[in-house]
Amino acid sequence: MSSSTKEIASEFLPFIRFYKDGSVERLLDSPYVPPSPNQNPETGVSSKDITISDNPNISARLYLPNLPQNQSQKLPILVYFHGGGFCIESAFSFLDTHYLNRLVSEARVLAISVDYRLAPENPLPIAYEDCWDALRWVASHSSNNDSGGDKEPWLVRYGDFDRLYIGGDSAGGNIAHNMAIKAGVESLCGGVKILGAFLSHPYFWSSKPIGSEPKGEDFEKAVPYLIWDFVYPSAPGGVDNPMLNPAGEGKPSLAGLACSRLLVCVAGKDELRDRGVWYYDLVKESGWKGEVELFEVEGEDHCYHIFCESETENVKKMIKRLASFLV
Repeated sequence: MSSSTKEIASEFLPFIRFYKDGSVERLLDSPYVPPSPNQNPETGVSSKDITISDNPNISARLYLPNLPQNQSQKLPILVYFHGGGFCIESAFSFLDTHYLNRLVSEARVLAISVDYRLAPENPLPIAYEDCWDALRWVASHSSNNDSGGDKEPWLVRYGDFDRLYIGGDSAGGNIAHNMAIKAGVESLCGGVKILGAFLSHPYFWSSKPIGSEPKGEDFEKAVPYLIWDFVYPSAPGGVDNPMLNPAGEGKPSLAGLACSRLLVCVAGKDELRDRGVWYYDLVKESGWKGEVELFEVEGEDHCYHIFCESETENVKKMIKRLASFLV
C-alpha cells in the first residue's frame, strides 16, 4: 500500500510522518552509508559497526584515527550522541559519518557514535535509557572492571579511560547533559569518571521564552516547543520537564554534573542560540566546581558544521575547537 493511501497517526512536518500501521516515513533523514574498515580515503579514519545490546537493540559506529604501526599511547574516548530531534538521523547516516570522520581525524580520539532508538516508535525516555546503557557498556571495558564477557578490541587496545568524554549536537547535546547529570547519581562501571562533555547547539526549552525567542502564540508554534510533545508525549511537566528545561521544577542541581570540564557551543543565527547561553549561565551560577566554556561562531545557523559538506573557515574553526577540547 502506498504512503498516500495509508492512514496517518501523527506527523511532524517537514521531518517525519507516523502511520497507524506502525510504519514511519523519515522525510529529512540523510542516507545510510557503510563504515570504512580500511580507512576513509579523505581522512584515513577507520570505522566499523558493532552491537552493544540485542535486548534492547542498541548499536554503534566506532571510529579510529590513522595511527602509526607501533602506536602505544592510548587515545581519549568520545561517546557521541547524534542529533535529529530524537526522531530522525542515525549513527550510520551520511551527515554524522562525514562529521565524525572529520572530528576523529582532527582530534585523534577513539569515538563511539551511539545508535539509540528513535521516537515516535520508541518515545522518550527510551533514547536516554539506550544512551546510558551504551555509556555503561563503554565504561565496562576499563581495566578496573573485571566483569568478564566479550570485549570490543578497539576499546581495550586503544582507549584511555582516564580521558573519557561525552558529547553531542542538538538533541545529542541534550542527551550529553542528561548523561552527565545521571552519572552524578549513578556510578559508571569500574569507577570510570567522565572527564569532559561538549554540548553543541544543544536542545533545551521551556514554557516561557527567553532572549530573542518568539513571544505568545508564535513561541508555542516554534519547532523546539512542538517537537517535544511529539517525541515525549507523556513527559511530566511537558516542555518544563527537567530533561528539557534544566531550570524547571524538580530539576536536579547542575552542581551535580559528573564531569570536570564542559564546553557549550552556540551559533549566532541558531534559534537555540539563546538557550545555549542560558544553559551556560545556569551552570556557572549553580556552584558546579568544574571548568565551563562558551564558544560562539557568529553568522552561522543550527549545526552548520554537520550540514555543510564543504570545509568552510567556520566549519574548520568549529572542528578545531572541539578537537582542542578533546585532549
